[in-house]
Amino acid sequence: METESIPDTALVKALNYGGTFHQSFSSLDADVVLGAKDHTLFRIHSWTLKTTSGWFRSLFSMPQQNPLPNHPEVINLDEDSHTLESLLLMICGLPINPLTSYDEVDAMLFAAEKYDMPGPMSLIRVLIMTPPLLDQPLRLYAAATRCGWEEEARHASAQSLALNIYAEEYQPILRKLHTGAVLDLMNLHRNRREGIRQRLNEQPFVTGSMTASCPRCRWKIDHHTWRELKYRVVMEMDVRPLGDTVVDVGLTAWPEATACWDARCPNTECTCVLYDKVETLRLIRDCIDGLPKTT
Repeated sequence: METESIPDTALVKALNYGGTFHQSFSSLDADVVLGAKDHTLFRIHSWTLKTTSGWFRSLFSMPQQNPLPNHPEVINLDEDSHTLESLLLMICGLPINPLTSYDEVDAMLFAAEKYDMPGPMSLIRVLIMTPPLLDQPLRLYAAATRCGWEEEARHASAQSLALNIYAEEYQPILRKLHTGAVLDLMNLHRNRREGIRQRLNEQPFVTGSMTASCPRCRWKIDHHTWRELKYRVVMEMDVRPLGDTVVDVGLTAWPEATACWDARCPNTECTCVLYDKVETLRLIRDCIDGLPKTT
């Protein structure tokens, strides 16, 4: 079993390998020694590797040299000891290391793909949907689209609506995505912005010419306050397509909103309120709720 502690005799043999055995993978019963790039060694049974990795299954199907008893040759790998340890813990059914960053996730996904290990891939797929990884939607989207995980990609695209993906800080992540994934995400954000723009220019909202007439006294009025509020809504949806800052804060606190709700007929004998605040807020909220939410 891989979790047996390494005995003193094995420590001597470890010196001959030019590295140190990992304490959880040091059993002399194991017939394979894997070497990480930082010279940490891992003893593991070939049967475990063959049944969990297509790459190792192919490797061991080729003719092998007869190693010395209890002294198999080292198979040197490109991964560091932490990545290799995490993979081996998964395929051996041992308690796994928590994943705390997408740098770890990316390294493990690359290794699991390279060695054709579906078991670790499935575990990583579950783990990226848990904190603290869940609060990084663009990294989640990158991993999910790379691996073809459609449900996770849709979830990440919905979470990304709270971000301005055009900000400079997110450009390095977007550059790593394949073209189709980038276009899908950008189209989602653009379609929400253009969707609200289109709806605000349709009935039952105020539409038409630059000027109109008061619905009560037919006095000439100008809808400039409504136009300015519409522009502010569209611009806010451009930088935060989720729309929560529009309906929860903007439509009550923005100067453009205050001016719109305070707008009255210029006829001193009329002075009726031009816009129904409560109904307009409800309609805008319904429009935002009806926009596409995922790629």
